[in-house]
Amino acid sequence: MLGDDCWILSGPTAAGKTALSLLLARRLDAEIVSVDSMAVYRGLDIGTAKPTPAQRAEVPHHLVDLVEPSEIYTVARWLADAAAAVESCRSRGKRVLFVGGTPLYLRALRDGLDPQPAGDPELRQALEAEIQAKGSGTLHARLAEVDPVAAARIHPNDARRIIRALEVVEVTGQPMPSSWADPRPLHPVFVRQMLVLDQPRRTLRARIDRRVEAMFAGGLIEETRAAASRPGGIGATARQAAGYAEALEVLVGKMTQNHAILLTQQRTRQLAKRQLTWLRSFPSAIWIGA
Repeated sequence: MLGDDCWILSGPTAAGKTALSLLLARRLDAEIVSVDSMAVYRGLDIGTAKPTPAQRAEVPHHLVDLVEPSEIYTVARWLADAAAAVESCRSRGKRVLFVGGTPLYLRALRDGLDPQPAGDPELRQALEAEIQAKGSGTLHARLAEVDPVAAARIHPNDARRIIRALEVVEVTGQPMPSSWADPRPLHPVFVRQMLVLDQPRRTLRARIDRRVEAMFAGGLIEETRAAASRPGGIGATARQAAGYAEALEVLVGKMTQNHAILLTQQRTRQLAKRQLTWLRSFPSAIWIGA
């Protein structure tokens, strides 16, 4: 799927990828394919920092606003949709610029998908309901008992991967395939044409804090209320986007807005740290100091 007409721009959240991607896309005569697991959800715009309608009119964007917030959108589905988007770009004679920092999607783009057992929708719904009621830490502790190797490499807040690992154990009676953690050779495109936008740590922290404050000032609470009122509400996957779980707590009176802002800033900084750690696994990528 990947070729010399494909480029990748990644980096931690709030590093400034959107602004640079527009400049780079015009320079390359490319269209943008989003590598953001939260941008796929319709109606979740403020908390996901999606490109504005004007920016999307300036350069066509793919894999944005695909599904309702209540839906589960898997990496396998993203990979199939990404393949279709690449062919669509090529049909118009355009290059492809992948933009985003979701490690799971970038890994799938580089490595493809491991063969894994089919899911169990009823079991998954039950696990999602349990996470909503008790938090992801409870299920992460359960995962540590049945598959300590998977638990060691999955963050306690990563509800989606915790659910998937537990699902595999329940369905197969065996732990998650160890190939998830196996290093694989880099795809040539990731060596030659992968750019990582970086910021000094202090600068990135300040940018994250300002972004979160702007999100809440710009209507995140109201956006969350509207999304929660739609059929199915905000599912376990969509609420992983920093800010939405906190906004829901504000809406039900369990948290003040100031506390929600502080927690969202903390979660976003943790996300940026995980993204940077993962991106360092590409030693040949070109790091751009912003």
